[in-house]
Amino acid sequence: MDIFDWLSMLGGLALFLYGMHLMGDGLSKASGGRLERILEKLTNSPIKAVLVGAGVTAVIQSSSATTVMVVGFVNSGIMKLGQAVGIIMGANVGTTITSWLLGLTGIDSGSVLVNLLKPTSFSPVLAIIGVVLLMFSKKDSHKNAASILIGFAILMFGMDTMSGAVKPLREVPEFTSILTRFSNPILGMLAGLVLTAVIQSSSASVGILQALCATGAVSYGAAIPIIMGQNIGTCVTAMISGIGASKNAKRAALVHLYFNLIGTILFMVGFYAINAIVPFGFMTEAADGFGIAFVHSVFNIAATLVLLPFSKLLVKLACLTIKDEDKPVVLAEYEQAFQLLDTRFLDTPGVAVEQSRNVAESMAKLAQESMTLAMGLLDTYDEERAARVVALEDEVDKFEDVLGSYLVKLSSRELSLADSHVVNNLLHSISDLERISDHARNVKESAEEIFNKGLRFSEEAVVELGTFRRAVNDILGVTTQSFLEEDLQLAEQVEPMEEVIDGLNLEIRQRHVKRLREGRCTIELGFVLADLCNDLERVSDHCSNIALCLLQENSDMQDAHAYVSDLKADGNKNFDKRVEQYRKQYRL
Repeated sequence: MDIFDWLSMLGGLALFLYGMHLMGDGLSKASGGRLERILEKLTNSPIKAVLVGAGVTAVIQSSSATTVMVVGFVNSGIMKLGQAVGIIMGANVGTTITSWLLGLTGIDSGSVLVNLLKPTSFSPVLAIIGVVLLMFSKKDSHKNAASILIGFAILMFGMDTMSGAVKPLREVPEFTSILTRFSNPILGMLAGLVLTAVIQSSSASVGILQALCATGAVSYGAAIPIIMGQNIGTCVTAMISGIGASKNAKRAALVHLYFNLIGTILFMVGFYAINAIVPFGFMTEAADGFGIAFVHSVFNIAATLVLLPFSKLLVKLACLTIKDEDKPVVLAEYEQAFQLLDTRFLDTPGVAVEQSRNVAESMAKLAQESMTLAMGLLDTYDEERAARVVALEDEVDKFEDVLGSYLVKLSSRELSLADSHVVNNLLHSISDLERISDHARNVKESAEEIFNKGLRFSEEAVVELGTFRRAVNDILGVTTQSFLEEDLQLAEQVEPMEEVIDGLNLEIRQRHVKRLREGRCTIELGFVLADLCNDLERVSDHCSNIALCLLQENSDMQDAHAYVSDLKADGNKNFDKRVEQYRKQYRL
């Protein structure tokens, strides 16, 4: 090989790795947060867990990514360690799909139909389709499909370039002698382990081995130990991911390591014991791409079949390695929610967006609870409930800080257009939720002032405030429910309610001024009433903002202000009908 062959090989390797990254990234974006729902819900039995792990890995083309996600789920507490075992095993099976795809580069036949299966025949067509979609389509789904097609084409082109560049090595005695040393099982395993640990992808390292097979100098005797080592080396990514995680998350990473380690030991002992008694003739034959894919698949499927019945023992082994502390740490409710915001998910943005939404839903429930409790204090003031309002406001503040920081980090990643909208709208919504809890604290302080000073509103003011509070309680309930369930029909009810609440605020203030002139109310009570009305009206404004964000996220709405203007424009019968309905419902 001359310098140009080496450059071709390195360039092919670079394209191969980039193509794999681009294709996996496109597949991950296309699947979005559905990956989380699939992994979380379909793991109630070991067999289902294996099938789900294999399926998800086949989709995103990375067992490392699947395992890291599982470590994150276990760390967050949304998946039990026992559920994770099956997914980890399935991930090892799913990753073999890549090696079968890469084996297509070795097709060589005089048949036109057979040659059409060769990547050099069809990948240019995929690349053209991908580029056309990328350049001329504005749909996010089309752009994701383009990334998948272009990534696959680059991957296959890089593989073909590598294979062509290393072919001259078959004439180099030094290269052949190195591969002969890899026929030693221990050295071969170490070589595969180190290569995979460095590039952190078993699919990529298997692809490199398949490219080397183009030289014709790689025998099955040399390839098999390397493949075994590659399966152990792929555990490095999960082990790194487990650093700084919870004990169960570290155990999940260890289960991945133990599964591959035990499976490799059993396979190697059994295989070479049989080979010593009845020598396998194929060991000295030159390996090809499909042969490598076959060995890779047989090992992972066999290891899964053998070790799946002993999955509980793998969990026990991991628990014995990392023992529990004598006193378990009890986390506050909001701290448990924060565990969902695992930084591991940032590498799979669709999952991170889904986790962020889950945390925002917890925040919405706390904000609603704080306002409901605060308004209840106006009827009967209670120190314990008042303290709960303050505690809730502090918790909601922490939610905004932690979730807001996480969303900012997430927004810097490569997001799909839909996920980008979700992140932006969540950032706006959590700000409104935090303000609702602030107003709840203000209402609590007004209730405290009324109680401490022995103030009493007139009967008319009590009735008016009761109606106002009922309207605010209802709009808050509708807003929270629509946010939790992503119910657009409920979200559309918020703006008409907010319009009516604005009218209530104005009318109550006018009635108070009238009573003040007639001497039936005091200035001191007037200040308290004004503060209460201001806080309650502002809550409805924030509810409107949250509902608009939800509607904007799930429609082609570009400008929320324009949307509100159109709603309130003359002639919008549906909006006017709803406003009139709520006016009758909350008539003073």
